[in-house]
Amino acid sequence: MSLLDIVGVEDGGFVAFRPNQITLLCAVEMFGGIVKAVKLGQVTVDGMDATETIINMLVNIRCDALILGGVSFAGFNVVDVARIQKNLGVPVIAYSGEKPDSTSVLFALKAHFKDWEDRWTPIERLGEVYSTVTKLGLPPVFYEVVGESSEWAEKVLKESATLTRIPEPVRVAGLIARGLTRSV
Repeated sequence: MSLLDIVGVEDGGFVAFRPNQITLLCAVEMFGGIVKAVKLGQVTVDGMDATETIINMLVNIRCDALILGGVSFAGFNVVDVARIQKNLGVPVIAYSGEKPDSTSVLFALKAHFKDWEDRWTPIERLGEVYSTVTKLGLPPVFYEVVGESSEWAEKVLKESATLTRIPEPVRVAGLIARGLTRSV
């Protein structure tokens, strides 16, 4: 696989259970090891605006792959990965460093949100969770993919995990977002 232009998205810090709180989403576009662009957006903690924010942040960016640092940001601000893929026209990988626990997520959504079904539906639609080892000797990472095959997504994750097992665009986006929200 030749070098790809990849965008990674991650959220900033926030205090759990504080109403009407806003945090940052950071998108970092990288080609090889070079940062090409950084975009920032705001999302509501436990809100329903992450999907729109990501689409709006990336509407003018042309890339080969989008890697999200999970299926939800800012707590339970769940993203609709399929909608993002359709709107941006690029394959989307939802990445996680830990194996997703769908049963616990569903339980938490039912316990804390009246609109739990609206939040659960995009997660349920994602389908199979895959795993791969991106760095020998380190634990596997987990992912779901929309718009491409799992084999393609595995290659993208391995190629983009240059310094750690985390895809570099997601790692850099997380560093920026958390650095800018450190005082939260």
